[in-house]
Amino acid sequence: MSAAVSQPAPTEASRAPRSGATLATLAVIGLLLLGVLVALGNWQVQRRAWKLDLMERVAERVAAPPVPAPAEPEWPRVDAAGHEYRHVVLEGQWLADRQTLVQASTDLGSGFWVLTPLQLAGGSQVLVNRGFIAASARPADAPPTPTGAVRVTGLLRMSEPAGHFPRRNDPAAERWFSRELPAIAKARGLTRVAPYFVDADAAARPASAGAGEPVGGLTVIRFQNNHLVYAITWYALAAMVLIAAWLVWRDERAVRQAAHNGRHDHG
Repeated sequence: MSAAVSQPAPTEASRAPRSGATLATLAVIGLLLLGVLVALGNWQVQRRAWKLDLMERVAERVAAPPVPAPAEPEWPRVDAAGHEYRHVVLEGQWLADRQTLVQASTDLGSGFWVLTPLQLAGGSQVLVNRGFIAASARPADAPPTPTGAVRVTGLLRMSEPAGHFPRRNDPAAERWFSRELPAIAKARGLTRVAPYFVDADAAARPASAGAGEPVGGLTVIRFQNNHLVYAITWYALAAMVLIAAWLVWRDERAVRQAAHNGRHDHG
């Protein structure tokens, strides 16, 4: 019985060189992939610069003295980029019978935002988030609302989305999970409502406020800024493509050198 002779496994250097068409295809794929990854990295760098600029502008708006809130003729031009978190002031009278309680979670615990329409002199209304009340302090109807003319300062905010099931606003059941201005205005029969609301300052809370009085000044200003991490990730992947291209080139060079040497050995 003759013993089986094991054949040595083929090495990378023993295979045939790749064809020109294969190398061209690999090069095109590599260049396209490299271009996409570098472009994504550059985009994240640009996004980071935009986000840092936005954060700086918002910080300036919050710290600036209050300016008059946009009047009704300006409403079509009010947007988040140019107006959100601007420190504003407005005067009017509360429409206490059209108040809305929106569920909230704050550093003070779980409870409600108290959104009350402020009737302006011209007849239009601006919804004002007068502040937070704890769930345990929720009165039978709503917190007491000051009567007569009032002056409010606070941060301009844009309308929020309706939310998602199961925490989606349900006007018919009086369950509100977000400050969705169009829905709140419709539910309260308000027809001339600003496209923004105002988060009242802490100073808007009377010094003699009782336990059920809203606590203002709880606006949380927080921006996600992970763009540098994303940029580094895309650039790292682009570097991996370059390394893979170099490994393919080195391997192909070794294969072609081995094939060249083999032809000379049998010449």
